[in-house]
Amino acid sequence: EEEDVSVLMYTSGTTSLPKGVMLRFRDFVAYVTANVEMADGTDRGVALVCVPFYHIAGTTAMMTNIWTGRKVIVMPQFDARNWLKLVAQEKVTHAFVVPTMMKQLLDEPGFKDTDFSNLTNLAYGGAPMPIQVIRRAIGAFPAKVGFVNAYGQTETTSSLTVLGPDDHRIEGTAEQKELKLKRLNSIGKPLPDVEIKVRDDDGKFQGASVIGEICIRTPRIMKGYAGREDDSALPDGWRATGDLGWVDEEGYVFFAGRKDDMIIRGGENIAPAEIETVLMSHPAIDEVAVIGVPSVEWGQVVKAFVVKHPGENVAYKELIEFCRKRLSSFKCPESIEFIDVLPKNPLGKILRKELRAML
Repeated sequence: EEEDVSVLMYTSGTTSLPKGVMLRFRDFVAYVTANVEMADGTDRGVALVCVPFYHIAGTTAMMTNIWTGRKVIVMPQFDARNWLKLVAQEKVTHAFVVPTMMKQLLDEPGFKDTDFSNLTNLAYGGAPMPIQVIRRAIGAFPAKVGFVNAYGQTETTSSLTVLGPDDHRIEGTAEQKELKLKRLNSIGKPLPDVEIKVRDDDGKFQGASVIGEICIRTPRIMKGYAGREDDSALPDGWRATGDLGWVDEEGYVFFAGRKDDMIIRGGENIAPAEIETVLMSHPAIDEVAVIGVPSVEWGQVVKAFVVKHPGENVAYKELIEFCRKRLSSFKCPESIEFIDVLPKNPLGKILRKELRAML
């Protein structure tokens, strides 16, 4: 029956233990039929799936591509060189990658010699995309490649918002380009079957451009968690996502990080994503993760874990000064630790709980 559980899918567990999400047959039917047309015998192209099927992005990619009549190429394990080879060899038209995969593709020496003549749609998601990486990708791939940023959750049967190809084309007047670059930092607009609002700590829905917790309403919210209560359910069919963000006047949604990751220093709320964006803009920095660490004086203070570009060198004091020029004093890192690699799950999400465990 439509209400029966089709898949028990576990969350990524980046901030806590993974939770078993009960997704019904009707949840998948609602997502698939609303987002792609049913196969009619015409050529719908070739899809390359390189994300695991135990992740909601992989499961829905398998379902939507078969429903719409696309040939599906499955990579057992992502490898940048092999991905590029398959795109050319199999005449791939549609693909989905996570941010770490996108960066590896751009860094792969064979990228510049790859035949992308058939690639028309390259979607990305699963984790926040650094603005430097997507801007580099827009310049590196052929102009006809349409980029799509998809944001969603396991609990909502995949995507909730989409930033489409037109929003990725940085062209027009100087004013139009500035607006496009600003929106490139967003996660796009809600899909037709999704409503999005932002609420404050008191549970009141806020107006445009006010940061708060992102709340959603859609007919494809999960049946519940296996063996535990869902404390995110709200009245009238709304659900709290645990993500922070805001919605601008035009309906574009901006992501500001996980609510659980918020750092509270002396009563001031600090979003790690803001500090990470600043540090990532330094030419010597490859990756960054920011967390809050206990402080007797302030409650919490900011600590940054930094991965340098291979062959690059930057002094601790230089990075601190770099931040001071670009951030409010209370947001600047109290300490910076250089590490070789950030702990991540298979989909590229940073495991902050492991960083905290290191301390």
